Amino acid sequence: MADKSEILEEIEKRVGEAHSYLGLDQARDEMTQLESRAASPDLWDNQEEARRVTGRLANLRDDIERWEKVRCELDDVLTLELLAREEGDESVADEIDEGIASLAAQLDDIELFALFSGEHDENDAVCEVHSGAGGTDACDWAEMVLRMYLRWAESKGFSVEIQEATDGGEAGISSATFLVKGRFAFGFLRAERGVHRLVRISPFDAQARRHTAFCSLSVVPFFDQVSDEVVIDEKDLRIDTYRSSGAGGQHVNVTDSAVRITHLPTNTVVACQNERSQHQNKDRAMQMLAAKLADLQRQEREAELSQLAGEQRDVAWGSQIRSYVLHPYQQVKDLRSNLEVGNVEAVLDGDLDPLMEAFLQWQRSRRD
Repeated sequence: MADKSEILEEIEKRVGEAHSYLGLDQARDEMTQLESRAASPDLWDNQEEARRVTGRLANLRDDIERWEKVRCELDDVLTLELLAREEGDESVADEIDEGIASLAAQLDDIELFALFSGEHDENDAVCEVHSGAGGTDACDWAEMVLRMYLRWAESKGFSVEIQEATDGGEAGISSATFLVKGRFAFGFLRAERGVHRLVRISPFDAQARRHTAFCSLSVVPFFDQVSDEVVIDEKDLRIDTYRSSGAGGQHVNVTDSAVRITHLPTNTVVACQNERSQHQNKDRAMQMLAAKLADLQRQEREAELSQLAGEQRDVAWGSQIRSYVLHPYQQVKDLRSNLEVGNVEAVLDGDLDPLMEAFLQWQRSRRD
């Protein structure tokens, strides 16, 4: 039987490194303290504190259980491989190979999470897609990009709420706002904010010529409670109500309850038409507004964020972070990490993890 001891030694080394960078000894101590706090009968007297405690506790448990699962599976594979070599038993070779592949995949995921170093990377994310240069093709492209992120979120087990969508007229959408909920949603999606460029034979050109279209994605972390981070004066707001319409399908509640809020000092606009009442739409819109204003404050404090915020650039030539070429060849290229992917259809169907990971690796290399 083939000797797999060197491969397993490398995996064991990766498991040990994960224990270190995940800070599991400290995590266990913190989890013990939080479990004691969570058992307190007065925990929910302060709902904001209770959400913080229970959320942090769930994340710590997830980290610890994820690592312990890998450690346990590695011990099983090590034992099986040792016995198989000692007894010359070839019948378990496939089982050992499957175990090694499973361990490698799980460690890849753990190592990806280790790249999330931002203050709010674990938060949910508020995302906006806007069509740019390219006319009808740009509106169609914006809808394709929206679908791409919905499919990606589905593959990650994240939930998505489309808060508002505006029809593009002849085709597609001119804009859409959606909320992605799940641990590290913002950490992943901040890799995507910026201008996205599409090159293809336009389905809207009777002469079947090649066209270029642009759309942008903006992403900010979402907070259930943001009062400590940003204060909004009601006098600075213009609140409009209207009937929901346009794109969004079953996700949009077609009533007179849609709400659009404009923060006049910064000209920041948010809208929500997904909830069942005007009051609920206003509350959710206020949460999204606070998230966007908090992000503006962070950008003022941290100049590097503004350099990475593609949504602040013109949604046209020379501003793109990534190009998606369907003609005359097939390729997706990220212009920051320089990663190239040949299977464009898979990317458009939500296979974005390699591109996101390449961006995170590129970003870390710039900090080192």
